[in-house]
Amino acid sequence: MFERFTKDARAVVTGAVEHCERAREEAVDEAHLLLALLDREASRGSFALASLGLAGRRTEVERALSEARRRGGLSRADAEALTGLGIDLTEIVSRVEEAHGAGALAVGGTGGGRRGSGRRPFTRGAKDLLTESLRIAIAQRDRHIGDEHLLLALTARPGVPAEVLADHGVTYEAVTRVLYGGGAAKAG
Repeated sequence: MFERFTKDARAVVTGAVEHCERAREEAVDEAHLLLALLDREASRGSFALASLGLAGRRTEVERALSEARRRGGLSRADAEALTGLGIDLTEIVSRVEEAHGAGALAVGGTGGGRRGSGRRPFTRGAKDLLTESLRIAIAQRDRHIGDEHLLLALTARPGVPAEVLADHGVTYEAVTRVLYGGGAAKAG
C-alpha cells in the first residue's frame, strides 16, 4: 500500500512517528497522524484544513487531543454517555491522578522504550486509518493516496480525532466539498 502514497502522505506518516517519539509514547496513533497533517504546508490536505478555517488553531486541537488522552482516550461523547449513567469521569480521572500521578490514565504511556526494530509500532486504529485512506482514494478514483485521503479517513472514522476536527468544522462532508466540490466550504 505504501508504494501508492504520495510524497505528502509519506511525510504525514513520518511526521506521526516523530510526534510519537517526541511524546515518548509507545505506538503511533490517529492523533499523531492528525498532528502530522497539521504540520503540512502546500499540500491538498493543508489546503482543505486552511479552507475550513483550521489554520492557526493548532493549539486548540492539541489541547483537545491532550484532554482526551488524559481521559484514557475516551471521546467527549463517551464521557457524556458515562455522565448519563451517573459516572463522573472528571472525578475518576482526578482520583486516579491523585493516587498515581498526573496523566496516569493517558493512553500511549511514556515508556519511551523502542521495540526490537527501533521503530514505533502503529496502533490498530492507525493501521485501520491507513487502510481507510486507500478505500477513500479508490472510491474517488484517485491513483495515489495523498494526505487529503488521510484527512478524509480521519474525519470518516469515529473517535477522538474526528470529534476534534468536527468541533472545528472539519467533517468528511466539508472536506469532500472543498477537495472535490470545486470550492471552499464554510466552517460550521
